[in-house]
Amino acid sequence: MTPAGGVVGRLRAAGLTVATGESLTGGLVCAALVDVPGSSRVVRGGVVAYASDLKAGVLGVDAELLARGGAVQAEVARQLALGAARLLGADGGIGTTGVAGPGPDEGLPPGTVYVAASLGSTVRVRRLDLAGTRGLVRRATTAAALALLAGLLADREQNPGGHS
Repeated sequence: MTPAGGVVGRLRAAGLTVATGESLTGGLVCAALVDVPGSSRVVRGGVVAYASDLKAGVLGVDAELLARGGAVQAEVARQLALGAARLLGADGGIGTTGVAGPGPDEGLPPGTVYVAASLGSTVRVRRLDLAGTRGLVRRATTAAALALLAGLLADREQNPGGHS
């Protein structure tokens, strides 16, 4: 089973939904999810907010945060995940931001990535330092984001009453 298939299966079993707020992945996370048969029951949708003004205006990322530190920050990924879930009416969210390459951006080397996953009010963020081509960085980011949500879902299965 693919990582996306595992996430979709867990979401279906729990009766939960997900939305994505993506920057560097440009919709790859949502595309991976909707490749799975039956995903229409759990995927609410996705927003590709490549430009910082869209991150703020559409997904509610703090504009001052973006102005101070740029788009490639852990807190931005967290706010993308929460913003996508809120905007699209989902139980959970996935957020991705980073530098896909081939060159540096915002003073950060290519492969500097943050992914976030939320389920209710629980949010996990992970920094990745990836190497490889632009395509490889984007695909590895997609896999890491799905794995982060899979971890939240697994924790929820182990402790059903412990998450909001």
